[in-house]
Amino acid sequence: MKILLLAVGKTSTRFLSDGISEYCKRLARYIPFEIKCVNDAKSTRNLSESQQKQKEGSSILAALSPQDYVVLLDEHGREFTSKEFAAYIGRKMQTVPKQLVFVIGGPYGFSEDVAARSNEKISLSKMTFSHEMVRLFFTEQLYRAMTIINNEPYHHE
Repeated sequence: MKILLLAVGKTSTRFLSDGISEYCKRLARYIPFEIKCVNDAKSTRNLSESQQKQKEGSSILAALSPQDYVVLLDEHGREFTSKEFAAYIGRKMQTVPKQLVFVIGGPYGFSEDVAARSNEKISLSKMTFSHEMVRLFFTEQLYRAMTIINNEPYHHE
């Protein structure tokens, strides 16, 4: 199984980009992992919130394969502790045949089409974070999950 983090827009903040790169390197020891960015909606001044979500949604859907298992990172999704997330990833590694795709939407969330295509939603927190920060937090939590699965000392309780 491969894990893909699909995100709207690019990471332009250097310290976040550096952190994301570090965790991507660490993850390579455990599982195939990739981050793919789709274009965010340009000239949003002339677009309604709904139109922006629809435009970004089209880009997200175009990046997905029919056999992908799609999980939206959404504030209304199921929350996990780090150990619960590790168990979740462990189960998905056994049940998802090809690619597990986690999706970070744009500033207004997901279009109805993307929500309909998803298999489930999870939340990293009830708090709101910038989309760039979510990329860093997610990659760190995925790395933490892999160390928990492999009984390594990174995670402390």
